[in-house]
Amino acid sequence: MTQERFDIFLTCPPGLESALASELAENGFAKCRPGQGGVTIKGGWSDVWRANLQTRGATRVLAVVDQFKTQHLNQLGQHARQTPWQTLFHPGTPVKVEATCRKSRIYHDGAAAERVSDAIARTALADITDDADITVRVRIDHDEVTLSLDTSGEPLHKRGYKEAVAKAPLRETLAALVLREMGYDGRAPLLDPMCGSGTFVIEAAQLAAGLAPGRARSFAFERLANFDRDAFMALRNRPPHARSDIACLGFDRDPGAIRMSMENAERADVSDRTQFAQSALKDLARPEGAPGWVVTNPPYGARIGDKSAVFSVYKTFGEVMRERFSGWRAALITTDDKMAKATGLAFEQTSAPIDHGGLKIRLYVTGPLK
Repeated sequence: MTQERFDIFLTCPPGLESALASELAENGFAKCRPGQGGVTIKGGWSDVWRANLQTRGATRVLAVVDQFKTQHLNQLGQHARQTPWQTLFHPGTPVKVEATCRKSRIYHDGAAAERVSDAIARTALADITDDADITVRVRIDHDEVTLSLDTSGEPLHKRGYKEAVAKAPLRETLAALVLREMGYDGRAPLLDPMCGSGTFVIEAAQLAAGLAPGRARSFAFERLANFDRDAFMALRNRPPHARSDIACLGFDRDPGAIRMSMENAERADVSDRTQFAQSALKDLARPEGAPGWVVTNPPYGARIGDKSAVFSVYKTFGEVMRERFSGWRAALITTDDKMAKATGLAFEQTSAPIDHGGLKIRLYVTGPLK
């Protein structure tokens, strides 16, 4: 960890690793390698700060502190005491240690966490506690140990602006990766006809405006011993580079959802780039101007007893798209291929399954509608 560059692992929902890798490569991060549940990059601490601040799709940013092989708890403790924890933690810093063991001689998660906790307490004089904001993650897989530091703290979908949420909110990080996966780049109009608390619309507007997603929140790395506040503030205060001045539109039949969306957009500093209005799906009108994207997260029926009503929503969505949105492209996410087919739309792209709150969803994307 004393070397200038090390592995940094950015987590994301399984199924969207390639989308996250694409975002990281586009933003200049080095050696982006997709893997199960995330992407590994090479970098230094300034890259850790920038990844937390600027990456839209990552859930967490983990700095790999040390890696080694071991088969015994005593060996784990010895190796962990050689890890330079004192360069990361001030004496008395509260630290939490979590461990997972898989197909290894060391099989007890709690025992592994205890050995690493003891090493950190001895070498860095840190305060090991279960409610700390800083977490060290111990992963032992086939006797390969990876010690990682969670540099994010709260998950990165917590942008700092969404105080008002709908019943089944879509996480901002997932929305950002869905937008990238379907091909949206912030340069075309975007509309969500069932916007809920406005997640798709606000994420698209922030992308178009070039606003860093983490600009309004704090991070766990700010409490580390090697944190350079002046350098980070210089990074944080860089002016945004807008991609376009397009407007992003959100509609919902629920006036409460529209109120929530407007409040969230105001806190996210994109109220001048977003428009929200109450409208039933069947009454949705095509906006004036160039064609763009329609994207939505309709109900899945998992929490609704009458599935026929849910299928009716999908059928209406397809009819409205075909009749009024010629030249636009449509995208939706859902758990059931039959629901997507109920739209009657010709989808050119169907994603692999994506983890979403214990459900498996897929993204369905059309070409330009005729």
